[in-house]
Parts: sequence; structure tokens; C-alpha cells
Amino acid sequence: MWTLVSLIIGSTVGAGIFALPQQAASVAGPGAMLIGWGIAGVGMLSIAFVFHALAIRKPNLDSGVYSYVRAGLGDFVGFASAWGYWLGSVIAQVGYATLFFSTLGHYIPLFDPENQLASAIAVSVLTWVIFFMLTRGIRQAAAMNVVTTVAKLLPIFAFLILVAFVGFSWDKFTFDMWGSHGETGSLLDQVKGMMLFTVWAFIGVEGASVYSKQARTRKDVGRATMIGFIAVLALLVSVTTLSYGVLTQQQLAALGDNSLAAVLEAAVGPWGGLLVSLGLCVSVLGAYVSWQMLCAEPISLMAIDGLLPARFGKFNKAGAPFSAQLISTTVIQICVIIFFLNETTYTSMVQLATMMYMLPYVFSSLYLLLLTTRGKGITHPHAGTRFDDSGPSVTGRENRRHLMIAVIAFIYSLWLFYAADITYLLFGTLLVLPGLVPYIWQRVKTGEKWFNTFEWVIVAAVIIGAGFAVYGLSTGALSL
Repeated sequence: MWTLVSLIIGSTVGAGIFALPQQAASVAGPGAMLIGWGIAGVGMLSIAFVFHALAIRKPNLDSGVYSYVRAGLGDFVGFASAWGYWLGSVIAQVGYATLFFSTLGHYIPLFDPENQLASAIAVSVLTWVIFFMLTRGIRQAAAMNVVTTVAKLLPIFAFLILVAFVGFSWDKFTFDMWGSHGETGSLLDQVKGMMLFTVWAFIGVEGASVYSKQARTRKDVGRATMIGFIAVLALLVSVTTLSYGVLTQQQLAALGDNSLAAVLEAAVGPWGGLLVSLGLCVSVLGAYVSWQMLCAEPISLMAIDGLLPARFGKFNKAGAPFSAQLISTTVIQICVIIFFLNETTYTSMVQLATMMYMLPYVFSSLYLLLLTTRGKGITHPHAGTRFDDSGPSVTGRENRRHLMIAVIAFIYSLWLFYAADITYLLFGTLLVLPGLVPYIWQRVKTGEKWFNTFEWVIVAAVIIGAGFAVYGLSTGALSL
């Protein structure tokens, strides 16, 4: 169980926590921030338990979180979810690297935020160096995981202790409790603004459920999810709350991407900022290697499952998914160029990546909702295989509990789409659109039906949204 707990904490507490003080203050005052975390706590815990419930009901589905969506709602919705999760990881990669080099820029003038070309070149070089490492079959060693985990947790705990006992001021925290002195809008606007940042901070909370088939017991998965989630939530809320007691909301909002370091520097001096910055750099570098490796997984799985051409899932002699790694690295490089030309900020990358991550979350919640109310999902073209609706029976009490979880998670997911900036919704549909080409190509090749009725509705929504995005880009009304 404690291995599962550590998996949740390790995969959830990443680079995002180092940017949280500035991100939260840019959209919300202290009061709205706490309300936002309260909503996120209930919502993200329900999403984590959606995957736990689906793992219990569908133990035969083991192609990652997207396999539930595919089994319950159809091939294309499953494909779109995996495609979105993959693109979210790709965009997150560029965001991690941006945060890494902007932190270095505080100490090395070459990577100053004003000199974006140097950072873009450095990101590109780093990305391709890691690609060549991974294609040789090199995997991130356990020792590296330990080093990066300690490197990110030690400065965070140091931040909490030092700020709580040295730098925190209750008067400063309560000075503008509801953000009325800033330009963040009404209380509802502030809470809505917090939503995507809170989701970004919780990406990976489904980790224990994903590995549930390897757990000693199913109860361990549930306990680990609850313990790990509470630990992560306490860490995130503490970091954000204490920051408001060191600097005002306006001062926090004006900080750079590595705002955690700036807050500690304001509390105890330059050495505090350096401590956090070193932890951030080691943590992000380790995350960059592991996530670039994981970026290839959705492509490989979709190729193996027949949703993409089989050659995309081939492994080289070293046992590495060469084609999937090459595709992912190439797309990362394209994103670096696009984001560089548009001078896209780390915050914008975070919000766009989060929008893509939401696809498997909302559709998995919908599938569990269908299972608990009608006993099955939407008819799948491969009925009678591992995608049918058979599985271990659940008691009426368990089903009612799963129904409650599904309702909360689905409503929360829809709320997140409502709370999101329309710009990121439209760009999200534009990013999904190119996936139609390889998907339809593969369906034609195998002679299978392109879409079911529900999927046609999703495809229509994607095309319409992408059309608005293209129009907005052409007129200058939309930009990243």
C-alpha cells in the first residue's frame, strides 16, 4: 500500500507546485483560493476513485486510462482521449523545459526570459539528446527517481517550515481576503480561474488505480488513493496558503514561473531562493526524461490496439518504441517552435495541456455513470471481446457508491470545461482534429465502421470548435 502511496505522491508532486504561488495569485485572492482547493479536492478525489471503480469492474482492461473510454464509448472517443492525453504530455514537456531554463535564467544571463531564442535552442537540444538516449533502450534508473524525488521534496518541506515559522504574516494573508483590491473579478470568476491550475497540480493522482492489477489487494488501492491524495492536497494547499502570508496577491501575481523560490527568498533571503531553484532544476530534469519516455506510451498502445497503423508501435532491437518516440519528439520540437514564435508563457502551456488531459477524465466518468445506471456502455464494434461489458459483479451498495462517485466526477469535469478560458477549449479541439487523419486511414484499411452515433456528435463538436479556432487565429482574435 505504501508503495502505491509513494507512486501517487511522486507522480503528482512535480514541477507544477513550484509555480503555484504566482498562478493562484494571478486569478484569485486568499478566500477564493481556499474555496477553489476545496472544490478541487472533492472533484479530483472523485476522478481518482472513478479509475479505481473501473479497475474493479473491468480488470481485463489494461491499456492505460484510455482503455476504459474506448470500451465504454467507442473506438474514436477512446482514441481522442489517448490522443489528448498524449498531446497534453507533449505540451507539458515544453512547459517543463521552459520552467527549467527560466529558472536557470535567474542565475545565468544566457537563459534570461528576454532571450527566448537561447532557451528554445537549449530545449530542442535537450529533447533530441534524451530521444537518442531512449532509443538505445536506456531507462530512467531507480537511483535517479530517488534523487529527483528527494530533490523536489526537501526544498518544499524547507519552504513550509521556514515560511510558517519565519516569514508568514496573518495580517498580510487577511489584508485582501476576497481579492477586492485586485483585477481578478468576482468571487465566482476567481474560483473559476483557480480550476485549471488545481487540475494541473493533481495530474497523476490516478496513478494507484492505473497499477491496481499489481496491488496485493483492491482495498490497498482505495486506501492508497485516499492517503496519497490527502497528503498531496495538504502539500499543495499549504504551499499556496503560506505564500499569501509572505507577499500580497499583487506581488505574487507579478513573480516569474519559479515563484516558490521567489517567495522563500522574500522570507529568508537569497539562499532560500537558490535552495528551491536547485531542487526545481533537478526535479524538472528528472521529470523531463521520464515523461518524454512516457509520451511514447499512448502512441504505442493505440498502435498495438489497432487504432493507429501497426508500424507506430514497433520496437527496435534495443527494446525501445522507436517510431512512437520519434513521433513524440518531433511533435515536441514543433511545439517548441510554435510556442517560441508566439512567445507562449508557461501558464498558457499549463492551461492548454490541462484541457487535453481532461478528455480521458470526463469520458471515463461518463462510462462509469453508464455502467451504474444502465449496466453497460455504448455498443462497441468489438462486442464479445475484452471490450464487452462483462466483468466481476458488484453489490448494490458498491454500485450506489460508484454511482455517487461517477455523478460527482462527471459534474466536476463539466464544470472544469465551463470554467476554462474558451481560447483553450477551441485550441484543444484544433489539436484533436489532426488525429482524425491517421484514425480514419486505419479504419479504411481495416474496413471498420468509422464512428458510432455518439462519436459522430463528438466529431461534429471537434470540427466546429476547430473551425472557430482557425477563424480566431486568422483574424487575430485568438492567440496563445
